[in-house]
Amino acid sequence: MRSLRSHQSELLAVVRAIAAGEAGELRDILAAVTPGGGKSLLPVLAAKTLIEAGLCERVCWVVPRDSLRLQAEEAFVDPAWRTALGHALSVRAADNSPGDPCRGLEGYVTTYQGIAAAPDLHLAAFRRHRYLLVVDEVHHLPALNEADAAGGRDHAADVAAAWSAPIEPLLSLAGVRLLLSGTLERADGRRILWLPYRRSAGGRQEVDLAAPGWAVVGYSRARALAERAVLPVSFGALDGEAAWLGPEPEGGGERPRLGPHRLRAPAPHEATRPALFTALRTGFAEALLRRAFLATRSLRAERRRALGAGPGEVPRGLGKLLVVAPDQTQARRYLELLRGWVPPGQASSAALAVSDEPGAQETLAAFRLTTEPSILVTVAMAYEGLDAPEVAVVAALTHIRSRPWLEQMVARATRVDPNAGPYDAQRALVFHPDDPLFARFRWRMEREQGTRAKPDRRPPRQPSLGLPDWLEEELAEARERQGIIPLESNALTLRLSTLQPGPDLAAGLAAAREPEEQGDLLTPSRAERQLRHQLGDLVAGQAVEDAAEGVGGAIPRGAGLYHAYNAVLKRVLGGKSRSEMSVAELEAAMAWLGRNRLRDHLQLLEGDHRFGWAARQRREWRPPTGRPAAPARSPDLRRRSS
Repeated sequence: MRSLRSHQSELLAVVRAIAAGEAGELRDILAAVTPGGGKSLLPVLAAKTLIEAGLCERVCWVVPRDSLRLQAEEAFVDPAWRTALGHALSVRAADNSPGDPCRGLEGYVTTYQGIAAAPDLHLAAFRRHRYLLVVDEVHHLPALNEADAAGGRDHAADVAAAWSAPIEPLLSLAGVRLLLSGTLERADGRRILWLPYRRSAGGRQEVDLAAPGWAVVGYSRARALAERAVLPVSFGALDGEAAWLGPEPEGGGERPRLGPHRLRAPAPHEATRPALFTALRTGFAEALLRRAFLATRSLRAERRRALGAGPGEVPRGLGKLLVVAPDQTQARRYLELLRGWVPPGQASSAALAVSDEPGAQETLAAFRLTTEPSILVTVAMAYEGLDAPEVAVVAALTHIRSRPWLEQMVARATRVDPNAGPYDAQRALVFHPDDPLFARFRWRMEREQGTRAKPDRRPPRQPSLGLPDWLEEELAEARERQGIIPLESNALTLRLSTLQPGPDLAAGLAAAREPEEQGDLLTPSRAERQLRHQLGDLVAGQAVEDAAEGVGGAIPRGAGLYHAYNAVLKRVLGGKSRSEMSVAELEAAMAWLGRNRLRDHLQLLEGDHRFGWAARQRREWRPPTGRPAAPARSPDLRRRSS
């Protein structure tokens, strides 16, 4: 049986107190959980307790990316947690179709963009029922007064404010609010929507963790390591040098050649970013990618031997490689390099997931839930929230040095893989350029997990950085901002180091963590899709059979019996389209269609000029010789198959 981690137990205690009326006016919960620490169970715990107590009727879980909706559904239908917690709640991935977004279930999952696209739909749902509102990665949403003050100065700020504005009324209407985040700061320094703030002694604004009416549940990387909830990280820092052409002189003339400049330096300087920009687009990137590829291949071979896998077998737990590229152009170039290195016939083991690539969401799902692909190249789609425990190696070929971005990226590899053997045999391996900006991020990680023994140590001084927004999927415009032309780069030395827990965590590491089960779970949205496809197949089957018997023998050009039958079924279902139906309604439609023939109900198309031919066919059609016509039956969806 699974056991709860410390932050999950703390949250459960808070919501139980709220449900029992022992928490006064407390209705806001902030869960600050280190990336990879297991936030996805918190909404399940809160929803089960609050809905059972009658304090909330439904749950709405808002996520920043469409790819995270399915993972949210899976958290509720995970069979092991259903057994451990004794719950039967289900939520569905809503897509702004008209009607009830829950479709008869206990809640729904949507995105920031989904709420912004149809704010009235979600407002209506919150006015009909008392909701537990869960806002995932809330740090992406700026406080409205500050975003408004930007006055269109920053396109990214305008986009974020467009999300905050329709979500704020839902926060006001919600019965209880659960706000989740892996970081309590924004890269642009603005306040986060809804969170309480105070002025520190130094005059800086900071989240007020002791604000009245709020409960704060924290889970640091140090605690996560102590409970064996995340893996230690080994970094492969690759040094190199790069040369480029600088901007054109103001008076005209040839661009100056600059470099070669080393990536590694004691502190950032004017050449750091141009050198990194060049390195990620020339020979250095290929060298770093090659090292990450070989490390992954070696790991998979080692685990294959340990698991006793035979030739041609691809078991779970072998380990996967995630490549984070600087832009979509480079992502496609990296993919071609990787496919050139894999054995012949295995090119499909490397895949691409970027916003402009068709089927990107399906590729992400396959990377998470199946053994292939084993290599995924992306820019931003998979950096945050991707729950793929098999990722063991990351090639960090991104030029972004925002702390929240890098924490999320590293966290893709720090999840414990239950199929990869004992905890002590696993580790996360991250290959990255050895530049001083990344070194500062590493210093912070070491300090926060207890490996820095001297609290007075400081990282190298660093100037204020102009960071791109996390949502920028296409980052190639950096070339215009830099005003440089990359020429060449090469890799030099590789430094390997492991961030292990410090002495203060040694006692906690004695505790074992039970591995989590995985599987391709049948979520409500998957069930809906399957049932819709099955209904379509049944309608098509009847249309083909009846056309062969002459029902559709005189169909006018441009029309079709299949479309007419779909129209009949929609009328049988009371005018509700299949896309608007709940799982229960789809199952009832399947049962009805299994007992009835659509040709017996063509009278429902009478008066519709689009299907006048179908009504005429109904009057003129006779069953084949020797076969009596089936008596007309009135549509009745109340009976369902057992």
